[in-house]
Amino acid sequence: MSVKVAVNGYGVIGKRVADAVALQDDMELVGVADVVTDYRVRVAAERGYPIYASAPDRRPLMEQTGIPVAGSLDDLLARVDIVVDCTPKGIGAKNKAVYEQAGVKAIFQGGEKHELAGLSFTAQVNYADALNKQFARVVSCNTTALCRVLHALHKNGWVKRARAVLLRRATDPWESHKNGMINTAIPETKVPSHQGPDARTVIPGLDITTMAGAGPYNLSHLHFAMVETTRPVSLDELRHALWEEPRIAFVRATDGLVSLNAVIELMRDLRRPRSDMWEVAVWEDALAADEREVYLSFQVHNEAITIPESVDCIRALTGIEADGAKSIAKTNRALGVVKSFLPRTLPEQTIHAAMGEALEEAKLEFIEEGFKGAEEPAEPEFTPAQRS
Repeated sequence: MSVKVAVNGYGVIGKRVADAVALQDDMELVGVADVVTDYRVRVAAERGYPIYASAPDRRPLMEQTGIPVAGSLDDLLARVDIVVDCTPKGIGAKNKAVYEQAGVKAIFQGGEKHELAGLSFTAQVNYADALNKQFARVVSCNTTALCRVLHALHKNGWVKRARAVLLRRATDPWESHKNGMINTAIPETKVPSHQGPDARTVIPGLDITTMAGAGPYNLSHLHFAMVETTRPVSLDELRHALWEEPRIAFVRATDGLVSLNAVIELMRDLRRPRSDMWEVAVWEDALAADEREVYLSFQVHNEAITIPESVDCIRALTGIEADGAKSIAKTNRALGVVKSFLPRTLPEQTIHAAMGEALEEAKLEFIEEGFKGAEEPAEPEFTPAQRS
């Protein structure tokens, strides 16, 4: 079965979703919709994607400027099963009634409120909850990263309380000329920042507080997480849990990956589309643990991280794949999501085996010496896709 998909809004997220959908063998990208006439939508024409006018009054101007318009948004919706709304914040909420009237399922982005869809989505956390639903919201880039990382700990029962500091990029690269920051940083005055409460819409009951600020750069976000644990968690256990979680990859400062720009440069060197990093990049050599907490630093590519989630959400809402692990694995293969960015010199299987051995050694050490008042570490349970 091939699901017919529309993308409404061909901007930073929309163009990436469109390309990702086009790579799936169980989906058909029927068309993209927008209102602009600049280079962004013209790229869609170069890629051969049928273009539709999101607003009727914009169609004449689009056609006058040489954009090949195939029809209106209503025309597009009449031909699809589901639409991924990638319009600017607030527009998706206005579009919901249009989608309801057209009788199509819809996926909204993290800029919209949780209440709009009633379901906030991160594939490895709550895929089953989205099966055959009418609407869902893929949470924001930062919330997606927090959910991926904290889910690795939460599913093991380790999280007592999580705190995270988010250093956000000032602006997207394509519009840095409009509102870029320079020589300053701006703390958000609201505590918690919205990402913490937002993460709880995906992981109910998660005790998390987040603080955020923006800095004078545009190459992704940087997170520092401090997680108070329910028992002492060893560094080897932490590494193993993160390794087993989909869409988390380790980077190391000892390999020269000492900064946000260095990791993005690695994506360029690997010839990633648009230098995209769909994974959360966790600095392995910055991981730390003591008897009360674990500490993590990780990078979030705001332009790309939610793209795999959107693809999985299409499968969940339309019901073409009931098994979340299978959808995640399928999406990962199509996009090229990896566990090791440098597999020829840092092979995934070798790293995984070494972590398994380290975990077993940690368990033996625990049995011999033990932590006072703590329970023995339990072997985490993983899905078949996570083990692969």
